[in-house]
Amino acid sequence: MPKVLILYYSRTGNTEKMAKAMAEGAKSVRGVEVDLRIHATPEELSKADAIIMGMPTYHHDMTSDMKKLLEDIAVKGINLKGKIGATFGSYGWSGEAPRFTLEVMENKFEMKVLKPPLLIKYTPDEKGLEECRRLGKNVAEQISKS
Repeated sequence: MPKVLILYYSRTGNTEKMAKAMAEGAKSVRGVEVDLRIHATPEELSKADAIIMGMPTYHHDMTSDMKKLLEDIAVKGINLKGKIGATFGSYGWSGEAPRFTLEVMENKFEMKVLKPPLLIKYTPDEKGLEECRRLGKNVAEQISKS
């Protein structure tokens, strides 16, 4: 069964709301397993067919946990080539973290990424949560066809 891994970090709960909505959208696609997590190893990422990473932007950067995970994937030589990738996150001022992560997914890990990242300023409203559901569903539909 194709698997979508939605991995996120959330300090205030805004990115968590987005992640849960993304999982709802992905779960609406029949025959796709959805794994919503706050922690994962590089090896666990390699077992997913699609990876959606969510993080807020703090001080114009991604969180240290996400940065370490990306570094560990590279150091361990984990192969993510050809997997579907997407990013999302909440932000207050700038929103770079999901953009940086998407760039790493595409250029370093050679993933097939969905652009642009889904960014929501501050707390997601119902319109924003619906965008999250659509992205989750889109990713799940892409891997269900393969």
